Amino acid sequence: MPQSSQLAQLKQFTKVVADTGDFGSMKQYAPQDATTNPSLILKAAGMPDYAWLLDQAVRDAGRGAAVDEIMDRLLVLFGLEILKIVPGRVSTEVDARLSFDTAGTVAKARDIIARYERAGAARERILIKIASTWEGIKAAEQLEKEGIRCNLTLLFSFPQAVACAEAGVQLISPFVGRILDWYKKSTGRDYTPAEDPGVQSVARIYRYYKKFGHRTEVMGASFRNKGEILELAGCDLLTISPNLLEELNNSTDPVDRKLDPTAATIADLERVSFDEKSFRYALNEDAMATEKTAEGIRNFAADIIKLESVVQQKRG
Repeated sequence: MPQSSQLAQLKQFTKVVADTGDFGSMKQYAPQDATTNPSLILKAAGMPDYAWLLDQAVRDAGRGAAVDEIMDRLLVLFGLEILKIVPGRVSTEVDARLSFDTAGTVAKARDIIARYERAGAARERILIKIASTWEGIKAAEQLEKEGIRCNLTLLFSFPQAVACAEAGVQLISPFVGRILDWYKKSTGRDYTPAEDPGVQSVARIYRYYKKFGHRTEVMGASFRNKGEILELAGCDLLTISPNLLEELNNSTDPVDRKLDPTAATIADLERVSFDEKSFRYALNEDAMATEKTAEGIRNFAADIIKLESVVQQKRG
């Protein structure tokens, strides 16, 4: 009997999520969930196949509508189309410019969920993506109490992960590849998948969550190569770009489970906790996490501005 693909093997113990705004890729690889961000939406919005979504957002908003209104409609329209393809959840991101505004993030998240629900989508199928700043984590804590599920993104450190778990967020997206990028640039060396600092960071978070019974799901994100993915086989979820999904689909090499909840319960780890002061200090002590979180917020904000420009031109 022929060996199944690595993608099929991976799906036996990890939920595979599509990291794309391209509906075609989602249909091809049949992921459980899908996640988007401003950069992916901007890229998709520039493709001829998706021009109709932008047209519809402008048309539905009506003559003279504000760019913000059209933007929110566009993001939700993308999400609604994705929900027609995946059986699980879609992540929709709050404007990165609200990353240090707890009240603003809560208000925007409530508005996004209301738009989905008016369109007939259950809130259980929506994850609101929020940057893992202290303000973002506090916003997510409030939203979770209201039954609005959150995906804390731009997460690069253990303190961020612990604070998210203590806030009771549904899911975190630690960024594997961007951590690797920083260390490669900092040290000038290459890393094998097993010694990859991004892989090690996610594995530590996973074991900590399982050992201490945190319900927050761990979804490894931002992969640079297939080896990183295979080293995290067994993680709750992994969000993977189309090119790496294709690599996994085209290989039949065996996939071994590397992360296991039972093994994690005996890991040699101590429980820790962070209040605002200790969180900010711990994050400040981690140069990589500080720099990559700030850079991620800046880049997402820049792509939102670019997308707003596209909307402005379409609106006329």
